Amino acid sequence: MSELRDRSNRAPKVSGVVRHGRLKKSGAWKTALGLIGGTLAVALIAGASIAGIAAAQLQSNIKTTKIAADIQGPPPNIASFSGGFNILLVGSDTRAGQGGIGAGPGSGGALNDVTMLMHVAQDQKSATVVSIPRDMIVPIPKCANGGGAAGLPINSTLSYGGLACTVLTVQNLTGLQIQFAGLITFLGVAAMSNAVGGVDVCVSSAISDPYTQTYLSAGVHTLSGLDALEFLRSRHGVGDGSDLGRIGSQQVFLSALVRKIKSNDTLTNFSKLYAIAQAATQNITLSENFTHLDTLVSVALVLKNIPLENIVFVQYPGKTGGTGIYSGKVQPQTAIANQLFAAIKADQPIGLDANALDGAHGGSTLGTAPVGAATPTPTPTKKASSTKSATPTPTPTATLPGAGETTPPTAVIPGLKGQSAAQYTCSAGRNG
Repeated sequence: MSELRDRSNRAPKVSGVVRHGRLKKSGAWKTALGLIGGTLAVALIAGASIAGIAAAQLQSNIKTTKIAADIQGPPPNIASFSGGFNILLVGSDTRAGQGGIGAGPGSGGALNDVTMLMHVAQDQKSATVVSIPRDMIVPIPKCANGGGAAGLPINSTLSYGGLACTVLTVQNLTGLQIQFAGLITFLGVAAMSNAVGGVDVCVSSAISDPYTQTYLSAGVHTLSGLDALEFLRSRHGVGDGSDLGRIGSQQVFLSALVRKIKSNDTLTNFSKLYAIAQAATQNITLSENFTHLDTLVSVALVLKNIPLENIVFVQYPGKTGGTGIYSGKVQPQTAIANQLFAAIKADQPIGLDANALDGAHGGSTLGTAPVGAATPTPTPTKKASSTKSATPTPTPTATLPGAGETTPPTAVIPGLKGQSAAQYTCSAGRNG
């Protein structure tokens, strides 16, 4: 994977909006997506509160595309989907319409640097979000612009046939039908993090990554704009330095962003909610059935009402260090993955065991470290380099509570890595 050259003499960075010219190297752009797909997920969680705010204007911002599910006609009420419903969330590294950011040699083409599958249970009381590593080798189906390969990195699917190709690939990989899909661009992450006033991210040990210019001391940092993007795309500075470690660090950010959006401070602030809505809708493309206003509002209402502890972010089981087509890439751990998707297909809530954060399985540090249940408090500042010392206290990973006799039992799968949105975790830094 290409990365940025060392720019360790760069002037100190300041939080805020993305400034043109900051990410012109093509290598930087290809790793700058971080958590774009997750940003769309967060936007949906907040959606119920903004559904009545200039709905027609917000809906007109959204671009559309067609996936297989759209051919079957308008979607039924979401409660009628047997076994819940699935949404694929994709982050594109396209340069088109990005204000010149990422321009330069080799700037053509688009890759899905973020691919996240969200399953919402039929009882609408839990949700599972599965992050698929961009470098994971998977079978690629024949799509509009090519493909049809036994094994290629999943991030190539967007270039082979747009969102429809990525949807088809993930359906084949997981055995799950995808009813809705959304794609969000590079600028969406910056706009979203700015709209919420920055995201409070805990770092358990210092991050030093010259490739992405991410230098954060241990403690809590408020990140927004380019600072958030630099953190999200850091691979050498977190976990074991792999794409798997980066996903864990990204989930720290996403969980914090979910908590920020679902907080009373956000949900009761009309101006902030409208800014979030604008940031999301101006930077997304949705599958045709997903653009129906009643569907969007229904999904948003469901996600808004799911308790934080019942929203679980997990990593598609994989490992590094393989040979052949897996050399330098991520190899799926099919035995664990089969258990995960069998549980999702059975509409079971996913629980996490005590090893979900510590890299005890699969030979890879997830990139996260547990902290106490108390909310970390960042140092009030506009600069990302200012921190407040963190004092991590290990706490057991929460599992999903029962919800009555008709609720399927929680599936706790050994080897599965992840965390719930309710868990306050830290990014495990390293010297890149």
